[in-house]
Amino acid sequence: MATVLSAPTWGFYDVNFHGAKFNFQRPYGSYVMENVLFKVSYPAEFHSQTAIECAKKINVMLKKMGKTAEDIADITNRTHEACIRIIDKQLKPMDNFADRDHCVQYMVATMLVFNRLEASDYTDSSEAATSPLLEDLRKRIKCVEDPQFTADYHDPEKRTIANALTVRLKDGTVLDEVVVEAPLGHRLRREEAKPEIMAKYKRHLEPHFPAERVQELVELGYDSEKLMNMDIDKYVDLYVKESM
Repeated sequence: MATVLSAPTWGFYDVNFHGAKFNFQRPYGSYVMENVLFKVSYPAEFHSQTAIECAKKINVMLKKMGKTAEDIADITNRTHEACIRIIDKQLKPMDNFADRDHCVQYMVATMLVFNRLEASDYTDSSEAATSPLLEDLRKRIKCVEDPQFTADYHDPEKRTIANALTVRLKDGTVLDEVVVEAPLGHRLRREEAKPEIMAKYKRHLEPHFPAERVQELVELGYDSEKLMNMDIDKYVDLYVKESM
């Protein structure tokens, strides 16, 4: 029987694909679950996560040199196409929260100036949003595409989200480029991320459940064999509050 996909003339295949059927990269399986990205490091748009991590490492370098963000002349961010297309807003005015949390320059500058990036840094009246130094530095961070970073971003075997920062100081010193290809929550850094993921899980459980229930759920999270052998309805029941 003809379906919404295969109906002659008016089916999706004929109208949109000239009669061709869908062509997939791989058979149906568990690829999406195995490659899920956990946002564990910073409350930031994912294409910027590695750039912020680079900035944190640069802060360590600057401190060892006796320098601060005030000593930075400019920064070049070698990055992938999606970062430039979505969050490269070097000279755009930061009018609101949404502008700031989708501007790689703002997020990198916040880390360099304050050595942190928190959700509160995006609000209009925040220390970060009202900092003249941060705003000045933000406008001196430019993005350039690296075609290899873009290729790796689209490669199903990698899916990396790379950024690389090169800092030039006002005295002419150019720091060694700092590169981070995969953010902490990426498949390639899964083991490194697990403690952070579980800590975040616990933080979000604690306001809602008594300590005993939180501990039970956290222990289950660490015991994959016990969890996999548990009936799904019994597991989901653990998230039901007694007062409901």
